[in-house]
Amino acid sequence: MSAPPKAASRRSAGYARVLAVPEFRAVFAAHVLSMLGLIVSEIALSVLVYDLTGSPLLSALTFALGFLPYVVGGTVLASVADRLPARRVLVTCDLVCAACVALMVAPGTGIGVLLALRCCLAVVSPVFSGTRMATLADVLGDGDLFVLGRSLLRIVAQSALLVGYGLGGLLLTVVTPRHALLITVGTFLASAALLRLGTRRRPARARRPGEPRPGTRALFADRRVRVLLLLFWVPAMFSVVPEALAAPYSDALGTGSTGLGLLMCALPVGTVAGELFAGARLRTAARERIALPLVCLTLLPYLGYALRPGLALSLLLLALSGAGSAYTLGLDQWFVRAVPEELRGRAMTVLSAGLMTLQGVGMALAGVAAELIGVRGAVVGAGALGTLCCAGLALACRATEGAGVAVPDDRGRSEAAAG
Repeated sequence: MSAPPKAASRRSAGYARVLAVPEFRAVFAAHVLSMLGLIVSEIALSVLVYDLTGSPLLSALTFALGFLPYVVGGTVLASVADRLPARRVLVTCDLVCAACVALMVAPGTGIGVLLALRCCLAVVSPVFSGTRMATLADVLGDGDLFVLGRSLLRIVAQSALLVGYGLGGLLLTVVTPRHALLITVGTFLASAALLRLGTRRRPARARRPGEPRPGTRALFADRRVRVLLLLFWVPAMFSVVPEALAAPYSDALGTGSTGLGLLMCALPVGTVAGELFAGARLRTAARERIALPLVCLTLLPYLGYALRPGLALSLLLLALSGAGSAYTLGLDQWFVRAVPEELRGRAMTVLSAGLMTLQGVGMALAGVAAELIGVRGAVVGAGALGTLCCAGLALACRATEGAGVAVPDDRGRSEAAAG
């Protein structure tokens, strides 16, 4: 594995030191552009579909299609992240996204084609995300700088949700949805240019010709990696329940669109605050030490919905839950240690795909639960069941400390890591 660039393993490197790495600045800027472009395209496409059909169902389907195809990209295309040079994969993904959005803008494009192109964006997205995450380890090393780099990209993603939807809404008051999509084409092309010119070319991570190629099956065959993947996925699946039910909950509180907007912002604000504090103020060992306790606590605030809180207390509960997601900084370090370098790209792709897919599943199940036991009951249930699941996974994670993925050696045999 690559070594961290002069990072002290026992103290926090600080976000400033991460941004001091020129290649990371290029990756970071490209991430900002692609995230804002993707969010604006989601809003513009949803409005465009509604304008063309007058159907709320089809308009909502454009958002749902942003989740479901992730599982296809994360399984069928996962190996691409390791078998081809990372920079080529990243630039190609951005160009494919730009081409898909450009086709959406073409006059006469039908609803079926628009939705199919939306699916293409969702299929490409986990490959891009997984390759970019694996590239961070090449750029920053696999120590503390990698963890903080990942944290910064997550902070951008959460902040883009807060800023992007607002900017997208304002943009559509000035230009048509198709013109807004043209702006998105520009952001994808700019991201591709930054990655092409601002990062070094590195060879593919796949092993030398003639050597056995460990695949995705090797990831899931290892208990340590399975547990770590579930620790990323399961809390996220339960955490989206209040977001999925924000509209009916706001209506029940009688707070209108203002309350809805605040409820949608509270969780991302808490997440950004928690990650910034953990990344900037805690040392590496401390972040790893609190990871499992935090993962057990992060969903507990949802139990407060049983008290029928008003808007202010609801916002506080959501912000507290979001702050608990700082456990991901510790998980990042464990995950990159557990996965061999030649499997890193596909491991990150599977992680990204599973995260988005299970969040989509969580939103769908939240709607079903709300129909059966009401909105508050669904949120409380998510808090209780999610906490139990997280506690069980935390115990399983403790039991697998020191384990790693088994990969074939030069004679094609498998050497299991100790543990």
